[in-house]
Amino acid sequence: MAKKMLRALALIIVPFLASILIRIIYLTNKKNFYSPDDIGSEPTIFACWHGELLMLPFVYLRYRKTLHVKALISSHFDGMLISKTINYFGIDTISGSTNRNATRVLMQGIKALKEGYDIGITPDGPKGPRHEVADGIIAMAQKAKVKIVLVEIKPTKFWQFNSWDKFIIPKPFGTLNFYSTLPIDVSSMDMIEAKNLVKEGLKKHEI
Repeated sequence: MAKKMLRALALIIVPFLASILIRIIYLTNKKNFYSPDDIGSEPTIFACWHGELLMLPFVYLRYRKTLHVKALISSHFDGMLISKTINYFGIDTISGSTNRNATRVLMQGIKALKEGYDIGITPDGPKGPRHEVADGIIAMAQKAKVKIVLVEIKPTKFWQFNSWDKFIIPKPFGTLNFYSTLPIDVSSMDMIEAKNLVKEGLKKHEI
């Protein structure tokens, strides 16, 4: 009972504080965007590695005046914390992953894309292996007939966790380097070719 109460309290307090911290980090850093000026208005999948997802909302907000997006987030407790945190940025979520409850999550993602939502996804999430692309992102893009924007977020100063994804938290008063691609089309590729393209695109500016 005590554990449940602590978790319930954490789900109220932690996301609110985390959303403030993320905004402070963003505001106190210099920003460089190495990105196309426009990616079009069609529903799009935005992809970044799990360890770099903290600042992903700011890339999305650069392209969309009106938020119409859902992110695929793990249904585990840490995923619930992330989900409630990004809700403060106007981002809705689909609970689950392409590894767990894969079919349900895939169908929900395809449905959302066909309804006009963008989708945010970490191709190596929620539990890795780190920097390995799961099938889900490719299947979703091909079945929904949408393109993928690859996003890398590289701070010059950061803390790095000793977790499976080597999760990065940028430090204040550094520089945030945002890299994103034009939408890429994987519709005519086989699974291996498409996964390799995504993987290579997300590792171009590795720290």
